[in-house]
Amino acid sequence: MKIVATIEARMSSTRLPGKVMMPVLGKPILHYLVERLKSVPSIDEIVLATTINKTDDRLIEFAISENISYFRGSEDDVMLRVVEAADSVSADIVVEITGDCPIIDPQIVEQTVLMYKANNADYVSNGHIRSFPDGMDTQVFALDVLKKSLSMTNELLDHEHVTLHIRNNPQLFTKINFVAPPELDWPELGLTLDEQHDYNLLKIIIEHFSQENILFSCLDVVQFLKSRPNLVAINNNVHRKGDS
Repeated sequence: MKIVATIEARMSSTRLPGKVMMPVLGKPILHYLVERLKSVPSIDEIVLATTINKTDDRLIEFAISENISYFRGSEDDVMLRVVEAADSVSADIVVEITGDCPIIDPQIVEQTVLMYKANNADYVSNGHIRSFPDGMDTQVFALDVLKKSLSMTNELLDHEHVTLHIRNNPQLFTKINFVAPPELDWPELGLTLDEQHDYNLLKIIIEHFSQENILFSCLDVVQFLKSRPNLVAINNNVHRKGDS
């Protein structure tokens, strides 16, 4: 069974255009996500799932420089783009990651994959029920399951949010929610890249840890920020998509 991580990324973000290529220590912030996924033992290949827009030519150049696969598809139909990207590299199992999670914890990704492999469920995620900090989101499912979901819905919202149809139909798809252990239970913490304030915080975190271990963990970040509440305040007021 070939396990493939798909990274959804595009340059035309509405809130922070070009965010995934913003520099930290001389490298695009997306580089740190790729490095982390490369260290996940269960992942066999990484494919950057971007769009056919001319502005995303830069992401293709990035993928080539990082020696990862890439696929160009629809900007709006993200569900179809992920299916086609995974298909293009003959994936059996998809580990779906969004490009705005640059400091995702490789151990959490691996644990999510292992939970999927150990259970007879269609879908395993640590983000459907919030417990981990925002930015650690990992979803694992068989490509055939996503293809089935794709064939069952024409709703625009389902096609924009890759697994929404799976998550909203428990009578059709079995799912497991990976809940954070107490030491990582901080769902209000934003470690995802949505707006400029997020970038400011993520840049500080990466610069702080890069001197010792660029594969720092979620626990490292949580402990670092709990001792520095002034840093947590940097992006406290960012409104997350899906927030009430």
